[in-house]
Amino acid sequence: MTDVSRRQALTLAAATLAATRVAESSDSTVTEGSARFRHGVASGDPDRSSVVIWTRVSGLAGPEAVQWEVAKDRSFREIVSQGSMPVSAIRDYTAKVLVTGLTAGSTYFYRYALGTEQSETGTTRTLPAGEVASLTMAVASCSNFPFGFFNAYESIARDNSIDWVLHLGDYIYEYGPDGFGGEVGKLLGREHEPRHETVSLADYRRRHAQYKADPQSQAMHAAKPLLAIWDDHEATNNPWTGGAENHQSDSEGDWQTRRDAALQAYFEWMPVRDPAPGHRRSDYWRHWRFGSLASLISLETRHSGRAEQISYFDHLNRLEDPEAAQEFLRTIVGAPDRAMLSTAMESFLRESLSESTNAGRPWRLIANQIPMARTLNPRISVEDLDTLGRDLSEKSRKRINYMYQLGQLGMPLYLDPWDGYPVARQKFYELCKRAGATDLVVLTGDSHSFWSNQLFDDRGQRMGVELGTTGITSPGDFLEFGAAGAEFMDKALVATNPEILWTDCRHTGYLRLRLDQQGGLAEYMSCPLDRANKRSVKTIKSMQIARSNGAVELVETT
Repeated sequence: MTDVSRRQALTLAAATLAATRVAESSDSTVTEGSARFRHGVASGDPDRSSVVIWTRVSGLAGPEAVQWEVAKDRSFREIVSQGSMPVSAIRDYTAKVLVTGLTAGSTYFYRYALGTEQSETGTTRTLPAGEVASLTMAVASCSNFPFGFFNAYESIARDNSIDWVLHLGDYIYEYGPDGFGGEVGKLLGREHEPRHETVSLADYRRRHAQYKADPQSQAMHAAKPLLAIWDDHEATNNPWTGGAENHQSDSEGDWQTRRDAALQAYFEWMPVRDPAPGHRRSDYWRHWRFGSLASLISLETRHSGRAEQISYFDHLNRLEDPEAAQEFLRTIVGAPDRAMLSTAMESFLRESLSESTNAGRPWRLIANQIPMARTLNPRISVEDLDTLGRDLSEKSRKRINYMYQLGQLGMPLYLDPWDGYPVARQKFYELCKRAGATDLVVLTGDSHSFWSNQLFDDRGQRMGVELGTTGITSPGDFLEFGAAGAEFMDKALVATNPEILWTDCRHTGYLRLRLDQQGGLAEYMSCPLDRANKRSVKTIKSMQIARSNGAVELVETT
């Protein structure tokens, strides 16, 4: 959503040449003669009796059959399921097994083998059934490889209190060396592979392979089952149903072909269930049930229903004064046909929320890619504007002046999140109300910032709270204004927007969320990006989640 660096356009011929070089395989990311299981193991997408386990077999010249085992103990004395899985170039030699017949709420260990070579052992678990006292999950988003080390992933792996990892998308990024993060990657020796923007199926496979080869990523995946949704960068920046901001058809080919390649690679390389027969890959949503305690329902807001994003730059002539700006918000941004969710997604959401309320679960969690709370550009004084811009580059001064002007007009910070689709947001709220769900806990990624927000519909009715996680590595939007400037802008956002209780764009890390039958605790965990301080993890803010009269509220503790 917030990436400020545009990549140089690739020619279709260059993309085709790159695809030919790797022969539709990602083995170029693996050193010659390396172990078969260089990309580790992973698990995820569980229900009460099944879970997906995953690995990738490297260095094969043709089809093979890999063996897998699932056991109750790490020594594999009590094997509960085992089998053989064919691997081939058709699925980039990935081996993904849906293991069934398991016991609810149980921990299992799994591994793969090919001949005498064996993978590491992974730990996974099934969703619980019946009475559940509590759950703890990590909420992650925006793991851009070149921007720094995945210390947050390692921290999650080491934290024995965390049972699950909810990844809200931007698990990979599509950019080449001249794109977002490229300069930092050169300094750190963490440049993206392939060395150009991902366009073809081979490109996306290689990019996933690079991320899965990272040892800190492997540690997290081996230790915790993943609950995953995608955002935009798994394909490219700011997609909608008919295209994307970061796709140029004249040099990058057909959008549908590129998107299909991105989604195919995602389903190959991620521990998620494949679409049911007759269903599209883009129709990707889930309802995970945690016994009597909670429902976690994911939204798909990128590929199945979204209308095209609106850019301020295309409508500058409509933003001459506050009255014209508000008319632009009403008639253009607020047009009734600007959808965010598909009809099928809405039906799934309605059924899932109704099932959750009828079951009497106290918590309804919404896994949501993009910020939902109303977030206007901060209103700042001319004096503050002068002070902020004094030591900035010309580019940053132009940006902060632009934000100042939009703030004076009362305009949303961005039009890619729900603020750019206000009718769709109200429709979402109305759907939730009809299902008896006005106590939402919306879990949000994408923005590279921490958030503690309260949510209200257009009539002022309380709808719940929003907890936003920052980037695993992707930096906050206001850091280009310096640390003091970023802190000022965070505070200005709070002062301007009643729905925002607290925000922080200055730290990378993740959110740790604990829920029990009475209440919850959200802890905002900061993790530095350099290797030397990889264990310097700290809680920079805690918020209690209180329940009262069918509503939820946030109460600051630190």
